[in-house]
Amino acid sequence: MSSPIEAVRGMRDVLPDEQRRLVQVRRSLEQTLDRHGYRMLDLPVLEQRELYLRKLGEELVGKVYEFNFGERHLALRPEWTASVLRAYITHMQDHPLPLRLAYAGPVFRYEQPQTEATRQFTQVGVELVGCAAPRADAEVLALACAGLEAAGVRNYRLVVGHIGMIREVLAGLGLEERTQGILAWSMERLRSEGLAAVRERISETISSPPEGMALPAGLDDEQAAAWLLHMLDAMQIDLRTGTRSPQEVIQRLLRKLRRGDPQPAIDRALELLVRLVELHGPPALVLPQISALLTEYNLISPAANELETILTLLTAHGIDQERIVIDLGLGRGLHYYTGLIFEIYDADAQHLGGGGRYDDLVQTLGGDQSTPAVGFSYVLERITRVAQIAATAPAPRILVAAQEAITYPLAIEVAHQLRQQGFVAIMDVGVPGDVSPATARLRGADYLALVGDADLVWHDLKTGQQQQRRITELDRLL
Repeated sequence: MSSPIEAVRGMRDVLPDEQRRLVQVRRSLEQTLDRHGYRMLDLPVLEQRELYLRKLGEELVGKVYEFNFGERHLALRPEWTASVLRAYITHMQDHPLPLRLAYAGPVFRYEQPQTEATRQFTQVGVELVGCAAPRADAEVLALACAGLEAAGVRNYRLVVGHIGMIREVLAGLGLEERTQGILAWSMERLRSEGLAAVRERISETISSPPEGMALPAGLDDEQAAAWLLHMLDAMQIDLRTGTRSPQEVIQRLLRKLRRGDPQPAIDRALELLVRLVELHGPPALVLPQISALLTEYNLISPAANELETILTLLTAHGIDQERIVIDLGLGRGLHYYTGLIFEIYDADAQHLGGGGRYDDLVQTLGGDQSTPAVGFSYVLERITRVAQIAATAPAPRILVAAQEAITYPLAIEVAHQLRQQGFVAIMDVGVPGDVSPATARLRGADYLALVGDADLVWHDLKTGQQQQRRITELDRLL
């Protein structure tokens, strides 16, 4: 006897009762998105691997299921946003903006095996393409709340950050763009692993160029660019094969080969980031603290004002400010965010979803021009776990069986009539005359209809009662 084949580790089977519940909650969420003007689309689960390598961030890139097939580098979708924008670039760049798009479907991530972690789960979400902050951001945040309310999730909170503000204050300290990016996406590490871990990362990635790769001394930017271009030409490296122009490639290489920012500037930035990470709490408390900190460092941040405006607009949308927590250490692990970022948690700190603004992603993925966009996604399985939406009562299940072989065609007609009346009619396809109320009950039926040549015996399997009726009286049985 051969051994059974088990499900792939990290994947799980969804059986009928759970699937019915997932479908019910998903429909509730989709109806809410539809009522706000978001149109559903569906996209392939298999994409070019490069789509997810450009801006995902190192944490999620390491979780992508990828493989090669016939010289093509492919990946299973780890998240929807990049796929939706790929479809927008391919099919919808000439459509009037803004576009409100919605989606629902599986994603795959190679998570470490844990009790609650699964490597396939369902995202339901939206992308609002072509609208700048702050009103679009407030709409998306409010929509995320509306979907939860429709699904019966009452006890939840929004944790809100703004990666654009972090980048803005780092630029105000005079740091190079590359340094800004590394520091901005080290905020969560700063909290979880401490300042020493972030300093170590900076020393590895910012302070020095790769060994033996330093630029010749005494060159200004123009001379260094010319020298680097000459070296690449000599090595017959074609810079025109990627999505960036040769000039962009050269400038990025120059930034990596320079010695980087002076250590005192980095130390001052880290000092500020440590204090920003500590800002955590309700808007009424944290917004004044942000303002005071910026004043202390003599910094101006339009993004901080934008965040305050977004939160004020949420009040107009009917969102209670007590649900909101500002956390400037929030990162989300996706490097395409440029502004607002947020996550949604239930009362037990279970992550239900999240999103944010990504104004550069369309162009990064090959779009004709920079296009503002903002979106979010739910984790359907987690929403379903805490949803209090009333379960819809399933239609009665009726097992229809022929008393004799000659009455089987008549039993088929009875089942057809029952389905037209909205019932679940299950045909017994075994030997006529073998079905009893006991066997029907084991099959999960609520009623049993034993069909004769002109009448039928109707068994109520819950009460044990039975009655005999003419087939023409079928509509009087239920």
